[in-house]
Amino acid sequence: MNDTTILAARAAAVAATVERVRGIEARLGVTRESLAAIMAELEALAAEAHLFPSTEFPPPPEGEKGSRRYLLHEDPDGRFALYLNALNPGNETKPHDHTTWAVVVAVEGEELNKVYARTERGLEVVREVVVRPGTGIALMPEDIHSIHTTGTVPTRHLHMYGLALERLDQRMAYDPATGQATPYNATFMRPTVNRPA
Repeated sequence: MNDTTILAARAAAVAATVERVRGIEARLGVTRESLAAIMAELEALAAEAHLFPSTEFPPPPEGEKGSRRYLLHEDPDGRFALYLNALNPGNETKPHDHTTWAVVVAVEGEELNKVYARTERGLEVVREVVVRPGTGIALMPEDIHSIHTTGTVPTRHLHMYGLALERLDQRMAYDPATGQATPYNATFMRPTVNRPA
């Protein structure tokens, strides 16, 4: 496939996936079951790895921390925002919530997700999921998780949110030892690059 063909194929695949995701949410609302159905749609999209080549969606330069976030789709009202995140190994985040639903699936690479419950003593890890091709994670708005890129190769993962990240001004980060919540940095959530689907 040449670049023009890949661009057209990606645009069609992203548009069709987003349309199906809209339909799932409209029919089923936001539940664990509906997010599982949304995750299945996104895993099918991520399996089309040739649509998301590392040459077009590179991570930061080797050895550099942080991520590159490529916006693939966002409705005019900020709903159904789909990004491709490219990270180098060795990144991690604080435990945080999203205040909207989130689904993460892998095109390439591994990312450990720790999911937490709040307790009187702070946070307790209740589940760990390694997001890799074929295994994703779905999070309800109130779920708290942290990510850790533990593999040896950069990750390229699709992240979809019920509302665009830069519009989430109520997100909180949590101290694992105390459970204390502090506002999570909203500025860095803006996409690094806007990519046409």
